[in-house]
Amino acid sequence: MSTTRHHINRERRRQSRDTRPAAFPEQQPKQLKEPKQQRQQRQQKQSEQPGPPEPTAPRTRTHATAVRSRPARTAVSAPDTPRGRTTDGTPPAAGHRTALALLCALTLLLGGFAGWAHARAGALRDDPALRNTALTDLARTSEIKGQAAKAVDRLFSYDHTDPGALRKATGDLLTGKAVAQHRALLADVRKRADAQKAVITTKVTDSAVERIDGDRARVLVYADQSSVSTSGTRGKQDEGVYAGAMLAVDVVLRDGRWLVSGIDTFGR
Repeated sequence: MSTTRHHINRERRRQSRDTRPAAFPEQQPKQLKEPKQQRQQRQQKQSEQPGPPEPTAPRTRTHATAVRSRPARTAVSAPDTPRGRTTDGTPPAAGHRTALALLCALTLLLGGFAGWAHARAGALRDDPALRNTALTDLARTSEIKGQAAKAVDRLFSYDHTDPGALRKATGDLLTGKAVAQHRALLADVRKRADAQKAVITTKVTDSAVERIDGDRARVLVYADQSSVSTSGTRGKQDEGVYAGAMLAVDVVLRDGRWLVSGIDTFGR
């Protein structure tokens, strides 16, 4: 069988050479004729040679037998993120815009709070109650109380035998609108005192500094007043009239002295 197959194959190759189109004459190699006897011997030798072995399937090694088995390793990997997106599924550009918007909102919020805090601090500084140092500056408070009490004693006392003392007190201790206020309050009192030859005495019993604002202050004053006539009408001694008084005086610092700049008798 192998010899017949080999012969058939040889005949097919020879026929294919005979049917192959001839090349150009100048390119065809010259063929030498083989002697008939030599050709027969060559064919006989070829026929005696065994045919080519039938091809067999190549032996292959499976991956399972060629590669040593290795212990399986489990690796925890991050979940796949689609290209062009962040871990939360939003595009990077959208995330940047969101962060920028939050930053702008926070800046506006902080700026508004700073403006409000500045305005609030200014309002607190302008509040007279917060500027009041009557309870913190004890030395100045005591100074104001003492000078205000002496001023009230002199300004609201009158002796018909020495009217110049009251005029001197008004010139030394009054300023601003307090001059007119004092004149209006003492005008009627002076007339009656001159007619009755009376002596009016005022003595401050207590006082309190309501507020101190820089070089200005307000003082509440409590005083006792007495009016005694010295005319001796009908041979009787005048027992006098006594009364209490309450008023508030505004004082201002001028040349180291606290002068009365306003008088408030609370509507009396």
